[in-house]
Amino acid sequence: MPEAASDTRATIGDSEFDRDTAVTRRAPGVYDIDLSAGWTIISAVNGGYLLAVLGRALADTLPHADPFTISAHYLTASQPGPAVIRTDVVRTGRTLSTGQASLFQYDEQGAEVERIRVLASYGALDALPDDVRTTATPPAFPPMDQCFGPEDGPTPFEGSSAITDRLMLRLDPSTLGWALGAPSGKGEMRAWFGLADGRDADPLSLLLAVDALPPTAFEIGLSGWVPTVELTVHVRCRPAPGPLRVSLTTRNLAGGFLEEDAEVWDSADRLVAQSRQLARVRLG
Repeated sequence: MPEAASDTRATIGDSEFDRDTAVTRRAPGVYDIDLSAGWTIISAVNGGYLLAVLGRALADTLPHADPFTISAHYLTASQPGPAVIRTDVVRTGRTLSTGQASLFQYDEQGAEVERIRVLASYGALDALPDDVRTTATPPAFPPMDQCFGPEDGPTPFEGSSAITDRLMLRLDPSTLGWALGAPSGKGEMRAWFGLADGRDADPLSLLLAVDALPPTAFEIGLSGWVPTVELTVHVRCRPAPGPLRVSLTTRNLAGGFLEEDAEVWDSADRLVAQSRQLARVRLG
């Protein structure tokens, strides 16, 4: 992994990601946050960052701390600046608790606009049994020193923005045809992933990891913004320290929409998170 920006690696709970996803409880079930411009793609706030923000509010609301499954519908594009999150407890049980949350901002007339709505179930990852039977295998791609990041190109990757300065991304060369003007036509994207300040992954940062790579639409030969309509993430276990490997695949683009399936593997070869999202693309 590239060295962190400072001599001291950031730690879980004391990092830029933690500060920028921190929420302030105004009242029971009501939280304030200033969405950071550091996690934007072009001018919109990244969907994975937003999911982590809402995930943190739900962790404070619910009796369980770890997201097991979280499904989000992105209603309108979020902008950097003040936002309000409202949460509700749907059900609490011994091993799982379920809640919902919405994030709101204000338009130019001062009217409240809902940006994203989430339904999630939380539990305790460390209490899960050790029995693991995984037929999936980690994605095969080159070692990190044979992969490429934004700094390796003469110009920033298409669609890159402030968020790339906060990530450690090393992309598999076989999924980089789009950056050279020769997309493969395959809906695939793979990369080593981490946070630029060296902070190790935890369940909340996995919500960011599934939505932080360039979209598979680039390798299909499309360009431009690919906004998420719906995103569901399953967190399967607490990740081991070290960089993650993220693999995205798309098998069906139809009617201006595509799916992206993500797998996230940790340094211990554990499948720590999976996701599927529906996204909109511009055709023609």
